Amino acid sequence: MSSKGSQPTQGTPPWGRWRVLDEGDNYKVKRIEVYPGKRLSYQRHFKRQEHWRIVQGQGKVTLDGREIPVREGDGVDIPVEAAHRIENTGVNTLVFIEVQRGEYLGEDDIIRLEDDYGRVG
Repeated sequence: MSSKGSQPTQGTPPWGRWRVLDEGDNYKVKRIEVYPGKRLSYQRHFKRQEHWRIVQGQGKVTLDGREIPVREGDGVDIPVEAAHRIENTGVNTLVFIEVQRGEYLGEDDIIRLEDDYGRVG
């Protein structure tokens, strides 16, 4: 695994937690947990695409305004600049693997369109 300097390798946002499993020049792989009843920001990225693979639980992905129910084994592709979020609709923690690919993978490549925790912008 290559290091990207001072970028965090894990985080504890109000909706759950995440950690980086692997990363290289043009990719990053994260394990993300979403607590029951919580959801991520409705957001966009300008320099990366993502693929989400649900490994535990169930939820709802919103992708450019379209709602997609997801459960263990499902996968969702998030194109560059697509508005997206995931919500845990189950009673147990939702876990998914996120594979990011792109020219820049920093945590600051995010525009929050809606957020339950006051982090829009």
